[in-house]
Amino acid sequence: MASATAAAAAEDAPTEQMLYEVRRKIYPRAVSGAFARWRVWLVLATQAIFYGLPWFQWNGRQAVLFDLAARKFYLFGLVLWPQDVIYLTVLLVLSALGLFLFTAVAGRLFCGYACPQTVYTEIFMWIERHIEGDRFARIRLDGERWSLRKLRIKAAKHAAWVLIALWTGFTFVGFFTPIRDLGTQTWTLALGPWQTFWMLFYAFATWGNAGFMREQVCRYMCPYARFQSVMVDPDTYVVTYDTQRGEPRGSRSRNADFEAQGLGSCVDCSICVQVCPTGIDIRQGLQYECIGCGACIDACDQVMEKMRYPRGLIRYTSERAMRDRLSPQQARRHLLRPRVLIYSGILMALFIGFVVALVMRQPLKVDVIRDRGALAREVDGGKIENVYRLQLMNASERPLHVTITAEGMPELDVQGGGGESTTLELPPAANRLLPVRVRRPADDAAPGSHKIHFVIHADNGSDSLVLREPSSFIVPR
Repeated sequence: MASATAAAAAEDAPTEQMLYEVRRKIYPRAVSGAFARWRVWLVLATQAIFYGLPWFQWNGRQAVLFDLAARKFYLFGLVLWPQDVIYLTVLLVLSALGLFLFTAVAGRLFCGYACPQTVYTEIFMWIERHIEGDRFARIRLDGERWSLRKLRIKAAKHAAWVLIALWTGFTFVGFFTPIRDLGTQTWTLALGPWQTFWMLFYAFATWGNAGFMREQVCRYMCPYARFQSVMVDPDTYVVTYDTQRGEPRGSRSRNADFEAQGLGSCVDCSICVQVCPTGIDIRQGLQYECIGCGACIDACDQVMEKMRYPRGLIRYTSERAMRDRLSPQQARRHLLRPRVLIYSGILMALFIGFVVALVMRQPLKVDVIRDRGALAREVDGGKIENVYRLQLMNASERPLHVTITAEGMPELDVQGGGGESTTLELPPAANRLLPVRVRRPADDAAPGSHKIHFVIHADNGSDSLVLREPSSFIVPR
């Protein structure tokens, strides 16, 4: 009776539920195979671009430089100004649509092969395996009491991690400050406070995320893991365990007739779990933590070969193909479905428009700003004068010979303010604010606002350009 009362009281007692799972350290096991080779090549390719691009020169300057101080972005032969933010917007839309398309076709390929978190985690794990050993060696080392040997191994690993993190932070800042100057300033300890802050901040983020947090970033910080489920459907290719073939799982000898024992092809070795960088068991179905790296596929195929079973117990396929037992050819026919075609069509249209806009982009940009302090005034000689400021931006790599005139009213005379000429040389990638005075006789001008156009002739030696920028000329009453 007392035990029943105690049980009832225990059921009625309030329970506590953890909102955050206590982290269980994951020791991924090294694996080889086709997907592992793809990861190696993509890590090398992405890092060759990241580390090498700032050192590449173009027309005597850094090829890719986001010069925030000068408010100019250099992308090879392009010079982008703040007024060109539309190009950045379209580029971000293209990236988002591309991610949607790839996810609809083959799941989280970006996460498994090209995401910076995955890439740097792979690099740090390579260093960890080289210094500490593979999975079981690392487990034993962490279980040991601290000693001089353990301290030496851990210090060597973290020293290598910190060096890579610092070089990564240096390269990141090198996209915003000319990296050759940045290297000289770093060597002479002459870095500015903001350069020092961002270099150390990015290095610390790389060291912490890739060295310690790892799968926690994918699980709790990355929003993509949460909304990917709305972008996949039964025809999306994902990493899938063949339940019909693998179950019921169980251990057996290689020469045993497992079908006679009522077993499936899965030998329950758990190697697919041991190689997973996020520590999930793919045999429990697709989970949001799965980054689609394919490590479990490589591991399972090796086990199947040792057992002399067909490969593909874990493979890239679709839910429909697994459910309806479709062949690979039949499954691929379902890839071109409405969602994929719509994404592809929008992506192609935006990309073509983006390329056409870049090709047709004018090398000269002009903004006309009225002088609000003196809209209109009468000057000597019976003339009316309006004052403007012209913002001239050379968006090309060649100097421009610029001539400024005005039209829209009779006898408009354009003069540079402060004795400046309305014919000038605009250096490559230069920005100039030019004060301009426009005059005309006052005798026959009707009071009010009159529409005029500034006509800007630009010549770079081989091509010429004419821009007509609207403005207004005010005649006082």
